[in-house]
Amino acid sequence: MTELTAATVDRLDPRVATPAYDRSALRVGIVHFGVGGFHRSHQQAYLDAIAAAGETDWGVCGVGLLPQDVAARDAAHAQDGLYVLTSSAPDGTQQSRVIGTLVRYLFAPDDPAAVLDVLTAPSTRIVSLTITEGGYGIDDATGEFDPDDELTLLDLAGADEPRSAFGYLTEALRRRRADGTPPFTVLSCDNVQGNGHVARKAVVSFARARDPELADWIDATVSFPSSMVDRITPVPTADTRRAVRDTYGIEDRWALQSESFIQWVVEDRFPTGRPDLASVGVQLVPDVEPYELMKLRLLNASHQAMSHLGLLDGRTWVHDVCQDPLYVAFLRRYMAHEAMPTLSPVPGVDLPAYCDQLLERFAGEEVRDTLARLAVDASDRLPKFLVPVLRHQLAVGGPIDCCVLVLAAWSRRLEGAGTIADRRVDELLPLVALHPEALLGYTPVFGDLGRDRRLVTSYVAARAELAKDGARAAMRSRLDRSASRPD
Repeated sequence: MTELTAATVDRLDPRVATPAYDRSALRVGIVHFGVGGFHRSHQQAYLDAIAAAGETDWGVCGVGLLPQDVAARDAAHAQDGLYVLTSSAPDGTQQSRVIGTLVRYLFAPDDPAAVLDVLTAPSTRIVSLTITEGGYGIDDATGEFDPDDELTLLDLAGADEPRSAFGYLTEALRRRRADGTPPFTVLSCDNVQGNGHVARKAVVSFARARDPELADWIDATVSFPSSMVDRITPVPTADTRRAVRDTYGIEDRWALQSESFIQWVVEDRFPTGRPDLASVGVQLVPDVEPYELMKLRLLNASHQAMSHLGLLDGRTWVHDVCQDPLYVAFLRRYMAHEAMPTLSPVPGVDLPAYCDQLLERFAGEEVRDTLARLAVDASDRLPKFLVPVLRHQLAVGGPIDCCVLVLAAWSRRLEGAGTIADRRVDELLPLVALHPEALLGYTPVFGDLGRDRRLVTSYVAARAELAKDGARAAMRSRLDRSASRPD
């Protein structure tokens, strides 16, 4: 058994690809907040390929802010930032590689000054973020900055040292302005519509609460390109680590598995420079919104649909429900009749073929993704993925049966709170206990939609149907109705 470190990487099983570059030559050019599984399977995979092509200025310094990031710190330090990424194709074939571009990891509470030092270094030209859909503190109903996380609130209250991502970004930009160092680009890689605009709103609003003049400078000079990111990456488990150990004889506490599919679409606005992203397949575009809405409303919203209905149905695995003809038909119905009509044409993309590809990806058994992962923090995800589709269809008098059934399934799951992982669960539970339609009045998720009588009537009926007949019968009845009365 070989423990994965920089000293052992050259002795690994030859079936595992290893960095095809001198890691000691890499300089930190990117600082990333939120080094979770997705960042390690997605952005790091692209950057690893860029380093292999000879670019040495884009090593990554990862930053963790939260108590749960201690495990990432310990793994990164023990393994010199290395880990095995195994990607699985729908046909079951797999490829494994050691990713080497994470050259430094800082757990911010250990040394805030070190984080500020790397953020202010002139060599740092991009700061990227995967801080989750709810991490930006932007109210979905109002579009205003209204944070409720502890670290941001501490910073806004005048903490001596930064605690939050926005605290660090703002202080680093203040120091760069004072030093005459050009500002870095802030690149959001979260599943949020207009994530660049959202990141700008959050950072500028945070800065305005501390220093209005600095806020104006940030708004005028800092670039916040939007991006669309896609790669299904389950939370790594003991089974993930065991598979690497049993297959390759590698002891890797940070082993990771993902699907083989990968996509990154980025607005090309990097004033102080960027790696050659196009050379490794990243799409550089003037406007990411069409791609972004396609992915959010088809892939991410379908994840919400299958997770809440599947969990009500007693299912565990994504591939399980997506090999079930009933679920596949329901997801196709949602995509074709409710989501796709809300989208503008996407350059270079055949939307029906994209939907076919999604269903093939979802059905792949090797990735071992869980419905429970997809359902985490639904109160942040639904208003960004599914509710915009519902809002559009209500406005034009279009079909809403699938959207409403998903929302009703979510509300039924909330009634069994022991299975719910949601940061707003304490606010949500009293609503579902009050009366059937009370949840629709929760403005952080629904805005003003709770006043729409068509929605309320359909939602109450869907809840009653789920309670009486279960998820499968409710899906089947909608498919039967659509077959006899197409929209």
